[in-house]
Amino acid sequence: MQKLAHLSLGPGLAFCLLAFLGPPGVLPGQTANPSSTEPDKARGPVNWTTQQDHKNMMEQLGIIRLRPGPSGQPGRTNSANYDPAKANPFPDLPDVLTLKNGQKVTTAEMWVKQRRPEIVEDFEREVIGRVPKHVPKVTWTVVSNITDGLVGNLPANGKRLIGHVDNSGCPAITVDIRMTLVTPATAKDRVPVLMMFGGFGGDGMPRLAGSLVATNRFPEFGGPFKDPPSTEQLLAAGWGYAIINPGSIQADDGAGLTKGIIGLVNKGQPRKPDDWGALRAWAWGAGRGLDYLETDPAVDTREVGIEGVSRFGKAALVAMAFEPRFARALVGSSGEGGAKLHRRNFGEAVENLTGSGEYHWMSGNFLKYGAAESSFGSKNAGDLPVDAHMLIALCAPRLTFISYGVPERGDANWLDQQGSYMAAVAAGPVFRLLGVRDIGEKEDYRTAKMPPVNTGMLDGELAWRQHDGGHEDRSNMKYFIAWAKKLSKHSAPATPAGRSQMESPSGSRSSPASYPQPRTDSNSLLAHHQLVEKAKQGGIDVFFVGDSITRRWGATDPQYQPLLENWKTNFFGWNAANFGWGADRIENILWRLQNGELEGANPKVIVVLAGVNNVGTEPGNAEKVEDITQGLEALLDLCQAKAPNATVIMTAILPRNDSMAVIPTINQINRNIARMADGKKVRYLDINDKLADKEGRLFPGMMNADQLHPTLKAYQVWADDLKPMLTELLGPPAKADHAPPPTGDPSAIRSPEKR
Repeated sequence: MQKLAHLSLGPGLAFCLLAFLGPPGVLPGQTANPSSTEPDKARGPVNWTTQQDHKNMMEQLGIIRLRPGPSGQPGRTNSANYDPAKANPFPDLPDVLTLKNGQKVTTAEMWVKQRRPEIVEDFEREVIGRVPKHVPKVTWTVVSNITDGLVGNLPANGKRLIGHVDNSGCPAITVDIRMTLVTPATAKDRVPVLMMFGGFGGDGMPRLAGSLVATNRFPEFGGPFKDPPSTEQLLAAGWGYAIINPGSIQADDGAGLTKGIIGLVNKGQPRKPDDWGALRAWAWGAGRGLDYLETDPAVDTREVGIEGVSRFGKAALVAMAFEPRFARALVGSSGEGGAKLHRRNFGEAVENLTGSGEYHWMSGNFLKYGAAESSFGSKNAGDLPVDAHMLIALCAPRLTFISYGVPERGDANWLDQQGSYMAAVAAGPVFRLLGVRDIGEKEDYRTAKMPPVNTGMLDGELAWRQHDGGHEDRSNMKYFIAWAKKLSKHSAPATPAGRSQMESPSGSRSSPASYPQPRTDSNSLLAHHQLVEKAKQGGIDVFFVGDSITRRWGATDPQYQPLLENWKTNFFGWNAANFGWGADRIENILWRLQNGELEGANPKVIVVLAGVNNVGTEPGNAEKVEDITQGLEALLDLCQAKAPNATVIMTAILPRNDSMAVIPTINQINRNIARMADGKKVRYLDINDKLADKEGRLFPGMMNADQLHPTLKAYQVWADDLKPMLTELLGPPAKADHAPPPTGDPSAIRSPEKR
């Protein structure tokens, strides 16, 4: 300790170092007083055992005695129950669509603004804990690369990464998140990526071409298998994968709670009752891995999923529920604390999670629900304000696949597959409320029974499949991949007979832009609900649809008031309604129209302006042009299918000067749009020669400073070319207007709008 007197230490650093060095006379790694769980306020408890930390949390909560968890061994006095007749002591779950005040949730807006926040608060306070407000920044570094390596026999590129968490506030604790990213070496464009929690094998890096395949010393976890490793299945499907090491984020034991990311934020001190546990910490780490993936040019950041098995299946479900950027999840054999209902008395129970072996996964407050004797009496699973069906519901409307194996192969009854199936059924109403499909079970969750093994319920955005393998999800990977691809394609409209189109070898559109995809951020969901309600009001003769270029023209946002006045001046009497939404790509517009925004509207004219967000700021090759063209064809097809009597006006993509390099791409797409018109039911409108010169350089005063969004002057140019078409199709404007009132951004806190 004498050396410390010569160091220039800030109070935070000194405290942190003293915490790890311990009191005088005690060697590092030892505990000064093993019988005490009261933290030393001057030095901090650093190297407590799991038992000490567990006891400390009990004392913070006023718990005198916990009920022991059931044993997984048959024949014990406390053996787990496997009798279905005794499995449901609390048969009624908290209603996922009833507010705490008893009001029923009937709209997407109520879910997003009221019910979802209630559920999130309950989970954070009572079950998984809260992520602190000020978690240190993570800086990612690529530490090694392999180009044209091999995974199995598949060519792949790989990179090892370290995400260093800023530990300047407590240098004695170092957190370096380890992650590997592997993508197909033959990929010509960005690829979907499945992030997988590691822990049961290597880091997934490709081997050098020409080197021997490593032989495993131990049998593969969960095997033997009928299918190739998940990594090979993903690469063969054209996907990439990322392996993130959960142990590098947070240790998987109670003794580690004063270390890892939880310990770093707490500077080595024990948790408070609502602090995060390991499941939430691992999910947080996955989010930081996603931060990196969003910067990698090989990754399609709209198509990143999360996967895990067993305890990491629990973490994958938590990550999906609380990180809205994940597009899909494969939740493998997650059991208690994951997809299994806490209220079920079958196999593993709440009391196992409150015991010293597993409590570190959860918030400290979760221990209350295993209390037999305490200052607040006794609590059990029936007292929990939430249950697993609500955790699944927090994933809606994104793609969520619940996977299990069979007990005969090692996916033990301990996991309660039936309890997870019931939870999936009970989560279904939220998926349906948000405009997507659940697993399709017709029975109530109380009576619903699992389908036979190897029978997938894969028609909806919420999916279920129990494979015939063991404690793994490799046996479901091919079904997961096919399901994910199908769900991004399932509702693509058919092409009318005679329509010229570019086709894949199978004869159907193969472009990402032609497959409907929802925007899953809460504000976009609220906006979608708002627009669906607008469509239901009817009285619409002219239906404008597009991204923010369209939206701003008819929006009630205060900053766009002059544009709204221009809209009314030009279109009053034609019953025009605006269905644009900022930052939408073609595939997002497709999803909106397929999920209610054209239902009941019955317009006579549809004005389409879309595609600028698909163009982006990077020049494109022929594949990009084809992708966007196919997406616009799909959008035209959908408009004609939903409103067969309407005339569709396809508007040329406007020139953008924030990147002159994309002008040739825009010009080629516009030539393709022009060929879609037949001069009768499909018209083509190109105003670009009035906005820019032949090279695409904008005339003064036509675009805002961003060189992307039109000024009032440019909107008037658009109106001047539209009005003769509307007069031809509808006659002159009437003296009265019956269109629904204009709408605006539903968010109370507005951020700068994208395209």
